[in-house]
Amino acid sequence: MIAVLGLLVGVVLGLIFQPEVPLGLEPYLPIAVVAALDAVFGALRAYLDGIFDDKVFVVSFFSNVFIAAAIVFLGDKLGVGAQLSTGVIVVLGIRIFSNVAMIRRHIFHA
Repeated sequence: MIAVLGLLVGVVLGLIFQPEVPLGLEPYLPIAVVAALDAVFGALRAYLDGIFDDKVFVVSFFSNVFIAAAIVFLGDKLGVGAQLSTGVIVVLGIRIFSNVAMIRRHIFHA
């Protein structure tokens, strides 16, 4: 419950204050958001499976964001940023849809 409350407070504060993202970091923001969503849906799935651990969630959340941004940064430096960005989005998207499918099975017992 505290995690959901923290998420809601964070979203509301983000909508109210609308922080400026530096121009150099703008290409990494969508990747970071998708990586964070992957961690959140993975945590929800783990919670429904009865194996949720808050420490694992925090490490997963930050490491997903860092690794995804690092891959895109490396791609930018190598001149293949768009391809690696697309690859990261596809992989994380597959993981998100897989986790959502498992969550749906838990909720609807199907």
